Amino acid sequence: MKIAVIILNWNGQKLLDQFLPTIIRFSNPEYCDIYVADNASTDNSINFIKENFSSVKIIQNNENGGFAKGYNDALKNVDADIYALVNSDIEVTKNWLHPIISEFENDKNTAIIQPKILDFKDKGKFEYAGAGGGFIDKYGYLFCRGRIFESLEHDNQQYNDTTTIFWASGACFFIRSFVYHELDGFDEDYFAHQEEVDLCWRASNLGYTIKYVGSSSVYHIGGATLQNTNPKKTYLNYRNSLYSLVKNLPKKELFSVLFTRLFLDGISGIKFLAEIKPRHFFSIIIAHFSFYYNLPKTITKRKKILNHNEKYYYTKSIIWQYFIKRKKWFNQL
Repeated sequence: MKIAVIILNWNGQKLLDQFLPTIIRFSNPEYCDIYVADNASTDNSINFIKENFSSVKIIQNNENGGFAKGYNDALKNVDADIYALVNSDIEVTKNWLHPIISEFENDKNTAIIQPKILDFKDKGKFEYAGAGGGFIDKYGYLFCRGRIFESLEHDNQQYNDTTTIFWASGACFFIRSFVYHELDGFDEDYFAHQEEVDLCWRASNLGYTIKYVGSSSVYHIGGATLQNTNPKKTYLNYRNSLYSLVKNLPKKELFSVLFTRLFLDGISGIKFLAEIKPRHFFSIIIAHFSFYYNLPKTITKRKKILNHNEKYYYTKSIIWQYFIKRKKWFNQL
């Protein structure tokens, strides 16, 4: 199998300097090409790569289209069987590729794979963005094995397995190239955040399998591009989650789930006000207005999806399980 590791970069020279050497060292050039897809950086990233990493191929996008458009534009120029989409703030390990390649070879229906994602700043703990594999509740709230809301588990090898999951983290995301193009890539209206969830959901609707392979590990800084404290991140997460629900929910669930979700978002907004975070409160309001404005376009996208998987969620309400029943860990669900 030919693998292409593609690192999306925007003004990330320091991160490239820190993490590219490890990716090069642990990625066999006999079957693996390494690309940096640059999203119109204004720093010295391009010249830095040319001067220090001659084996790395450079793709220069004409604009900063975010995660979604950035990868869609870049992958038009990449020939490989498997795309490995890797954040610029990821440190890979010596054996990161072999278990994933083996899983793709052994199971032809597996379209997307995520490795174990640990915290670069505390390497004994799972990292927020993906942890031990992603799941979703009935109302579109995301959680992971190893991470529910802000509760992060220590890595005690409890998730060293290979298992089917619902979504794979965009921080380190492997996908068969033909599936990526069959799905027309990421939805560019998302810009950034949760576009990988939508892509996994659409792949699942077509009958493909998404997996987690715990024998492959990477370390992720997290928030290197957009911090959790940034209201723009709140806006994108809330809006994009609603997009995914409208596009992918089974018909019989669509209205009731969406109505409940909008109500729960309102409670989240009140919680932000109580925590004296007014900018996040207004980010939710703006996210909802953007969602309503783009609803006709989103419904058009929904009509293009011929099958909507009725068994998409792991638990009915992760909010109920976590905040009311006080279940903080995945194995308690």
